[in-house]
Amino acid sequence: MGEAIATPAPAAASPLLSERELSKLHWRCRRGLLENDLFIERFFARFEPELNQRHAQGLAALMDLSDNDLLDLLLRRKEPQEALDVPEVHEVLGMLRQSGGTPVLAA
Repeated sequence: MGEAIATPAPAAASPLLSERELSKLHWRCRRGLLENDLFIERFFARFEPELNQRHAQGLAALMDLSDNDLLDLLLRRKEPQEALDVPEVHEVLGMLRQSGGTPVLAA
């Protein structure tokens, strides 16, 4: 019998972030390593209109990491472990990885 895989709650189950919450999240995500900043900048450019409370929790957990540990996760050198091995972090990490590969082009 296999283990049950937890699936993230639908985005609709978590309220979208307000302008003020988004502003605070942007401030919280400022990093000292350019590579991380590029991932984060592209993440916001791509996903900002749909970010919700669940995403904010996952992103806040990732922002508690050192710059080098965060970059290791972004570049898939490591995967989340222990306290970071939760659905919110995996979801946001996937979004960051997806947005980090190529720059977002203006239409």
